Amino acid sequence: MPGQPSRRVLVIGNLDGVHIGHQALLRQAVTLAQAYRARGMACESMAMFFDPHPAQVLAPKRAADMAPLTTIARRSELLQAHGIERVFVQPFDKSFSRLSPEAFVRDVLIQRLHACAVVVGEDFRFAHQRQGNTALLRRLGDEYVCEVHTLPAVEQDGAKVSSSTLRALLKEGQVEQLLPLLGRYFSVEGKVVQGAQRGAALGFPTANLSDMQTLMPADGVYAVVVQSDALGQHRLGVANLGPRPTVDAQRAFEVHLLDTEADLYNHSVRVWFIARLRGQQRFDSLDQLKMQIANDCEHARDKLTPFEAIHVLCL
Repeated sequence: MPGQPSRRVLVIGNLDGVHIGHQALLRQAVTLAQAYRARGMACESMAMFFDPHPAQVLAPKRAADMAPLTTIARRSELLQAHGIERVFVQPFDKSFSRLSPEAFVRDVLIQRLHACAVVVGEDFRFAHQRQGNTALLRRLGDEYVCEVHTLPAVEQDGAKVSSSTLRALLKEGQVEQLLPLLGRYFSVEGKVVQGAQRGAALGFPTANLSDMQTLMPADGVYAVVVQSDALGQHRLGVANLGPRPTVDAQRAFEVHLLDTEADLYNHSVRVWFIARLRGQQRFDSLDQLKMQIANDCEHARDKLTPFEAIHVLCL
């Protein structure tokens, strides 16, 4: 298209979660694009990922364990927040999966996306039946005058940082352990819908969220930070995720805002999970439940008080 840079530095991968391993690739791509521009080449950085996740097309039974950590919109937002100038979402279907490594490089990376350099992890595999590896990518890069840069996996406490690691921690509710792996708190987005107003009857009104499209943490009660256009700024809160064993067995995602009243119905809300306070628990009476909710709120305040500038860590 007119006005577009003629060449691009590509980061390629699923990039789900945009964790610190992905961020290392993004930094390299941004640095390379800046270097090309300094030499007078019209060049921009681009991140390329696939939708749906290839596992959903090629191994649907396995895909159940590959629930996304970010929506396409959120992933694109995070990629650009880390300096990437353009995001390209490649539709993935069986036809695309049959591309040979040569066709993938020639037709997609070179002809369609005008790559002058590619940045990938050292274990990157691509094309039909994952036949392509970094050695083949380098050979094809030499053929088409495209630099190939591979980076080793980023480790935290001696273990490789991966999206699978993030999913495992979420399924255990260990949201605090996600912070060093993401460089930010984990968050989800949903829409506030009308609830049964049981929380309000107990003195703790809640916003009931639905339409979450990503993996959720394990059931439990969490200290959270909440953001919505209807709020104007970040607010602190307590979230209950899962069934409500004292009142009914219906699953819910409810958020009570601390020291704030707001009508959030029909608004989109983003919730950052700061700390897990406890698991789900059944109480013998509503009075006991009310006392526990009050304790949860105080516990959440203790967890959230140090975060006066919480927005800095809530990208």
